[in-house]
Amino acid sequence: MADGNPSGDQGKAGTVPGVPTLEDLQRWTYVIGRAQQMMMEHGLDQAARGEAAGPFALMPAPAAGLKLMQAGADFWADSMKMWSRMLSPEGTMPTEEKGAKDKRFAAAAWRENPVFDMIRQSYLLLSDHMLKSVDAVEGLSDADRERLRFTTRGIVDAMSPSNFAWTNPEVIERTLETRGENLLKGLEHMLRDMGQGQLTHTPGDAFELGRNIAATPGKVVKETPLYQLIQYAPTTETVLSVPLLIFPPWINRYYILDLSAEKSFIRWAVDQGLTVFVVSWKSADATMADVTWDDYVVRGQIDAIDTVRDLLDVESVHAIGYCVAGTTLAATLALLTARGEAEKVKSATFFTAQVDFAAAGDLSLFIADQLKLVEQLSGDGFLDGRYMAATFNSLRGRDLIWNYVTNNYLLGKDYAPFDLLHWNGDTTNLPAKWHQSYLADLYRDNKLVTPGAISVDGVAIDLGAVATPSYVQAGREDHIAPAESVWRITDHFKGPVRFVLAGSGHIAGVVNPPAAGKYQYWVNEGDAPDFASFVAGATETKGSWWPDWIRWIERQDERRVPVEGARVPGGGKLEAIEDAPGRYVRAR
Repeated sequence: MADGNPSGDQGKAGTVPGVPTLEDLQRWTYVIGRAQQMMMEHGLDQAARGEAAGPFALMPAPAAGLKLMQAGADFWADSMKMWSRMLSPEGTMPTEEKGAKDKRFAAAAWRENPVFDMIRQSYLLLSDHMLKSVDAVEGLSDADRERLRFTTRGIVDAMSPSNFAWTNPEVIERTLETRGENLLKGLEHMLRDMGQGQLTHTPGDAFELGRNIAATPGKVVKETPLYQLIQYAPTTETVLSVPLLIFPPWINRYYILDLSAEKSFIRWAVDQGLTVFVVSWKSADATMADVTWDDYVVRGQIDAIDTVRDLLDVESVHAIGYCVAGTTLAATLALLTARGEAEKVKSATFFTAQVDFAAAGDLSLFIADQLKLVEQLSGDGFLDGRYMAATFNSLRGRDLIWNYVTNNYLLGKDYAPFDLLHWNGDTTNLPAKWHQSYLADLYRDNKLVTPGAISVDGVAIDLGAVATPSYVQAGREDHIAPAESVWRITDHFKGPVRFVLAGSGHIAGVVNPPAAGKYQYWVNEGDAPDFASFVAGATETKGSWWPDWIRWIERQDERRVPVEGARVPGGGKLEAIEDAPGRYVRAR
């Protein structure tokens, strides 16, 4: 491989290629500049003749030409600025250079070596203009534009020079240092992932259920074909009279709320003096081919609510619904209200849950594709959870896909133990019929917020009738359930709602124990009519929102009772079946 050094010296072992001469840089300036000009001229010529491919074909030719001409001119001007800086005697870059904090280019060689500095800057410039070009396309609906933007962002991330061995100075240096062992090890990683049909994020043997994750002491006290009910051992002498029942999403394992002891929301809630129950959903198999929306609401959530009420001889429970289980919890509340049984739920808490899908984020852009995928891949009545994992990974492709391609395939690094990513890879199968209904009725048609548009157990439901006190948590950087979309629950429930905006995203925004001292949250004690008004008038508090939540729970009912009888797992009419975390969470 030529190194740009006229003497032909390769430099000492372990270094990236040498410094190019001024003549080399001038030649590359001409080549890249000419290539850019040719692409721009070709695009304009196609547009003028109405032959533009892709979204440009939707545009009237004159409009397409004008937009492309302006985009090309901007690209050319920025390119010239970049090359002027590269060829200047000082070779310095602006202090606040675009992409300066990009983790992909953190290594010093991306800036100190002129060749890789040129590659990096060229990529950042091209990717920036590719994303800007989305806004230059006329004649697209808002939905089509967002789909184009998402696809373009995926292409931009995939074409990063950090993802390829011979355009990444770290990989070249690592290859020279290890004499190619990194590439062999990376190939081993890649072949193993191909064999298991899933990208690896963390060592498979680093975590064990019941030992260092999902290890909060408890017992399985009930099992149905749909779920196991876990009751956790109390750690306080008295507990709040009203118990807590948690519904995790069935698209993931429940122990996202019971990771390591330091991160476990479940353990923390037990320590606050709550009698805690958690539903552990069964990973779908062929026996669940006919499971529908009604099953998760009636034979899942309401059945668990009634079970806990009967076991502890209490009138009501505090309920938590996380993500899609929060969506279902809203339907559960509406059904209970329609039946005149709203008092069964004392309060409802929603973790990053949507009920109004009008602005549901990137996932909503590809519902038609997802529906086809479910139909094609669920011949046995269920969808393999690895497909859903790949979908969620693609929403954060730079972090959850390409970062691992670089580190583990190209650099050949070992996987770092990380309990959250272990959970992320512990996939759950989904009942196909219900998942299709969920995508079509909720994401695509947004029926849940239309009174009477959806029925559960033969009863038409109306979210507008729900008066249950609710605590709604959203993540400021959530890419799965955008905060503004989560906010919309406040437009539908008629009961009191406390909305809390947490720092970080869909997982870290929820799993944020107070002891960690991380992130922050915002509340607005005023009457905010919309999300923008909430943000404008919100007050920030450093750290976790969990203490705010437990104070809110105690305000609903502060009565306490001794820990005895059924308050201890297996001490009441339901005998302990097995130790937590139970067999359902272990099933593959």
